[in-house]
Amino acid sequence: MNVAYPFSAVVGLDDLKLALLLNAVSPRVGGVLVRGEKGTAKSTIVRALAAQLPAVDTVPGCRFACDPVAPDPSCPDGPHEPGGPAVRRPSALVELPVGASEDRLAGSLDVERALTEGVKAFEPGLLAAAHRGVLYVDEVNLLHDHLVDLLLDAAALGTCYVERESVSVRHAARFLLVGTMNPEEGELRPQLLDRFGLTVEVRASRDPRERAEVVRRRLAFEADPAAFAARWEDAEAELAERISAARERLADVGLPDARLEQIAAVCAGFEVDGLRADLVTANAALAHAAWRGRDVVTDEDVRAAARLSLPHRRRRDPFDAPGLDESLLDELLDSTSPGDDPPPDGGGGGKPPSQRHDGGQGPAPSPDAGPEQGAGSDQGAGSERGAGSERDAASERGAGPEQGGGPEQGAGLEQDGGPGGGVRVASVGVPHAVPLLEVPGVGEGAAGRRSRSRTARGRVTGARRPAAKVRDPHVVATLLAAAPRQRARGRSGAGLVLRPDDLREAVREGREGNLVLFVVDASGSMAARRRMTTVKTAVLSLLLDAYQRRDKVGLVTFRGRTAELVLPPTSSVEAGAARLRSLPTGGRTPLAAGLARAAEVLRAERLRDPARRPLLVVVTDGRATAGGDVDRAAGLLAGTAGIVVDCEDGPVRLGLAGRLAVRLGARLVPLGDLDGIVRAHRGLDGGKAA
Repeated sequence: MNVAYPFSAVVGLDDLKLALLLNAVSPRVGGVLVRGEKGTAKSTIVRALAAQLPAVDTVPGCRFACDPVAPDPSCPDGPHEPGGPAVRRPSALVELPVGASEDRLAGSLDVERALTEGVKAFEPGLLAAAHRGVLYVDEVNLLHDHLVDLLLDAAALGTCYVERESVSVRHAARFLLVGTMNPEEGELRPQLLDRFGLTVEVRASRDPRERAEVVRRRLAFEADPAAFAARWEDAEAELAERISAARERLADVGLPDARLEQIAAVCAGFEVDGLRADLVTANAALAHAAWRGRDVVTDEDVRAAARLSLPHRRRRDPFDAPGLDESLLDELLDSTSPGDDPPPDGGGGGKPPSQRHDGGQGPAPSPDAGPEQGAGSDQGAGSERGAGSERDAASERGAGPEQGGGPEQGAGLEQDGGPGGGVRVASVGVPHAVPLLEVPGVGEGAAGRRSRSRTARGRVTGARRPAAKVRDPHVVATLLAAAPRQRARGRSGAGLVLRPDDLREAVREGREGNLVLFVVDASGSMAARRRMTTVKTAVLSLLLDAYQRRDKVGLVTFRGRTAELVLPPTSSVEAGAARLRSLPTGGRTPLAAGLARAAEVLRAERLRDPARRPLLVVVTDGRATAGGDVDRAAGLLAGTAGIVVDCEDGPVRLGLAGRLAVRLGARLVPLGDLDGIVRAHRGLDGGKAA
């Protein structure tokens, strides 16, 4: 497991290593989700794990890696006789690309052989290749939800079921599932997040010496890879032996009823949903005890397991940061501990060797680092910060527009302490549901839940000639293409004579995710408490809707004399919510600058992701008191589907937002008017009902 990596250089990497080792000892733990910023060695350590796993014996010629001692009775390449010949090979590391299809993951009928050769053959997928090895999914948060569902079901059951295209196949699929993600690119849905057994948060150290050590070792590897690997060969071999020994010891580790009740009390104390957390924590505690060489689960094992299994299960809404209050964990453990733990170095585990920062020449850091070592305290601090952010977010959500006094009292506003004076930050109310807003027409963007799109899943709307290998055949269209040519092909029997150019694939229509770009007026005319709080709440509600519909979001604000791209287009709505809550208001209204900035962002995104269609949401009262030609700026956005949310209020209205909507070719929506939003949706999609 790349023991040459200086673990102190990445905060949380000790916990990551421990989480991977627990899964290597017991696949029942359920996999690891690694969250962290880019460039923190997430992929490096995961790819190094497979080299430390024990080699496996397989049945010769079996594409499903059956164990010769106990072969899978339902293996499609079987049946295999137990105790037959064996071939030893290293544990597999299979990587699932983000753009993989369902049949590439699970396997399917080999359509070309079936139609051209008349052979009913099953083509195994990546789940079969990963059996008894590691399945690694980089950027798992960008993988389509139905694929995540499929691989998590297989990981939980240890079996892959394929029921499609007249194929009914079941085969073993037991693997160590590891997913990595950058939270800036968006979160997994809570239902899918819960299916990962353990989660770890990692971030790069800010210590220059530790960062320099990473670069030093990387340069040493590039200069002489063989010598660098030889330097750490003994340490890696020792680690592999410890994994094998822990696997053998696992079956003999005991989990007393008192410990099981302690695990249940901890999970209940953190108010996690369902019982999966209890099961994962129990399995992780057993694996931790086996890894530390103990015969019975102790308080230390339960604590280590809970720190890794609970943080991602505590989120109550998409804007909550994952985290764990370690003081509460200690309190729950102390109050429920049976008090019969052996000494810390008892049970045969031995005290782990101290970690040493030796510039790459000495032994590696201990792989059994407990929660007190390395980055544990740092992660704990991060968890407390996450809990604090949840409390802050809750207090902000609780401060709705109906609370406090009138605008003249300044209630609900905070003065910015900066030199600008007069700049204010309004609170945010509780998000509410919004009806569907969609882009007109049919796109071909990334799968999502907003606008109509041609996708790999959905209802069949037609057929076409395949551009590559057929994955989704349209049988009727294929037969119709072949039927007129039967006489010319000399058909004499009952069956059709098919050729490769007869093949047709299905065209399906589903839903896509869009780029929702918010352009928010943050000028002084919007600074009244009730208005800006209502505006922020409405935009936060739309952000929540974008999260649920798997959109990318961006946020442009304009105030004073310029416009600013506060949030570049991203799938992380959490980042958008954080920027929105801290958004200051005040100053003049450079409306033209805001529209021009939005046009620049959309132009750049079309080059970067041309298939993703944009939806423009302009939130303003329509006033323009700073320089720039609004008509010219609006012309830059011609042809972009959008809505204008009219924030003007009071007994006298100028209708400026309505004029802006006409210039943009967008629909006008009164702020907070849900019926108006429904009407806007009907206008966007050509008059159809929502």
